[in-house]
Amino acid sequence: MLTGCSEEIHDEPVAAAKPDWYYAGGELGTTYLSTSNAFEQPSPAVERQGFYRQFKNGEALFEKPFMTNQSGVRAGLGPVYLRTSCLHCHPGYGHGMRIPEGSFNTTNPGNGCLLVVYDPATDAYVPWLAGMPQGHAVAPFKAPLDESKVIVRWINATDGWGNRFDDGETYELQYPEVTIPKDAIYVVNHGYQLPGQYEVRLESTIGIYGTGLLDAIEDDAILAQYRQEDADGFLPNGLNPAYYAGGNWNSTYSNSLQGDGTSYARRFTYALSRGPLQDAAGANAIWNITNVTRSDRRYHYLDAAGSYAEISSKDPDVHAGFDSYIARIDPEHRHAGWWQGTIEQRILNYLLAKDLDAEMSDEEYTDFMVWHRGLAVPAVRDVDDPDVIRGRQLFAEIGCDYCHRPSWTTGPDKIKDPARFFTADNTLPRYPNQTIWPYTDMVQHKLHMANDIRTGWCRTTPLWGRGLHQKVTGSPTADRLHDCRARTALEAIMWHGYSPDSDARYSIEKFRKLSKADRDAVVRFVDAI
Repeated sequence: MLTGCSEEIHDEPVAAAKPDWYYAGGELGTTYLSTSNAFEQPSPAVERQGFYRQFKNGEALFEKPFMTNQSGVRAGLGPVYLRTSCLHCHPGYGHGMRIPEGSFNTTNPGNGCLLVVYDPATDAYVPWLAGMPQGHAVAPFKAPLDESKVIVRWINATDGWGNRFDDGETYELQYPEVTIPKDAIYVVNHGYQLPGQYEVRLESTIGIYGTGLLDAIEDDAILAQYRQEDADGFLPNGLNPAYYAGGNWNSTYSNSLQGDGTSYARRFTYALSRGPLQDAAGANAIWNITNVTRSDRRYHYLDAAGSYAEISSKDPDVHAGFDSYIARIDPEHRHAGWWQGTIEQRILNYLLAKDLDAEMSDEEYTDFMVWHRGLAVPAVRDVDDPDVIRGRQLFAEIGCDYCHRPSWTTGPDKIKDPARFFTADNTLPRYPNQTIWPYTDMVQHKLHMANDIRTGWCRTTPLWGRGLHQKVTGSPTADRLHDCRARTALEAIMWHGYSPDSDARYSIEKFRKLSKADRDAVVRFVDAI
């Protein structure tokens, strides 16, 4: 009997071992689902390190809408806000979806594009709108921006090759053009004089899965990548001098408001405006997208100039409804400045207060960050497909893997939080000593696309999981690049070579010389990883 069982076992087919690049998130960060909920999965680290219950609690905070009530679950929305939930911006937990032509409507889940309003003379955000402009308000307050008057148009573009390969295959290119008329701006309609000109761009939200793994890369490893690219000198635009020059950082990320000012390498957002994940875009967004306060953010997210508070304090409609509003916010009259003095001063005191009551508990915020840091990355698909294998080889041969660096090895992953909220390693999932495959160098480059991103500098977007975007969001298009201008992976590739000044021009010229079968193989690989 024992011999018979042994023979049966040996007769069974044995699954072939997967290559190392199949495990996109390493042993602790990879999920093996490629279904429509592939981006929603807890990493093995979550389950092994005992964070599953907190992960699920944080997931609910991400998915469900916040409400204007002042007690209960997910309370505290407003007085002005961008969206009612995180899921509105990150459909299926991924990259935002392409905005259709017409008015800019953010009421539907999936509209993950934000408006970037900036001064073209300085490339700085305008001070009279919040950095992420708010299109909604809780009465009696009024939205800083009337979204119904914001218009998005899609413009056809033609590159220097006439959108055509030498073998006759054609492709299309489009980019978004956004206009905000002055009468869409609340403060302008009430007499505020704009201090300068403004332009508008779209920026899509990014996929949030795997960000805990990127956070586990050591700062010194990122600096070494900068130094290597600086020494190589391959890229015509060099490195962003605002952040790096002469072998070291020109600018780092720190937080002296909630934290102690310790410096960290910049690693998150297109603009590299954020450092460690614990004080990065997600930690910020759970506060400022909904304007839900917490113990370390006891103030409203408003414009830097104070223009909204000033104009609101003089608005007769706000005057008329303020008493009933503030009675709901502060029923026990614990904030004397909201009840005493002129109506203008009371409104200002409320909008500019630094001692607002915390609407999100520390436990809820901790659970949210356990979820944020705990999202796994889908394993690579079709690693045995000859076209994918061929595409991977060509991806390297034509130089795409220079900026889209395939792999990194994480460090010991000691938790870093510039805001000093998370100070112990055992409070969040960790990913020590993992080989991960995000396909990014964590560095900014310039592509010089038509109607390009603000400043022209954009961090290399991780490619892992992007091929699943349509499956997880239901979008009819692939929605690639920073503003979802590319409807397919091929369009995204060709935008990289749109300008002769692009850092990727060399690789796109090489791509153009490939046969159609080889070009298709590169696309297959990009969609598989």
